[in-house]
Amino acid sequence: MGTKEKLIQRFKSKPKDFTFGELQRLLQGFGYSEQQVSGSRVVFANDTLNHKIKLHKPHPGNILKRYQLDLIEMELEKMEWL
Repeated sequence: MGTKEKLIQRFKSKPKDFTFGELQRLLQGFGYSEQQVSGSRVVFANDTLNHKIKLHKPHPGNILKRYQLDLIEMELEKMEWL
């Protein structure tokens, strides 16, 4: 199993310590690029599919909240990535 598959499997298990860095790598693997909007708001955009995922960077820490993982999972399932 490759690194991308391991990261997908880790994401799908909804760990309590999934980091923003891991999310960046996961979404980059699906062709998304990160765009800073303002402050802690970011958009991950896949220009090929014209799809965007909007969220706030976690702060002060680097760990994503459960609702953020749920939102990202829903968006990736909608695009049939998961």
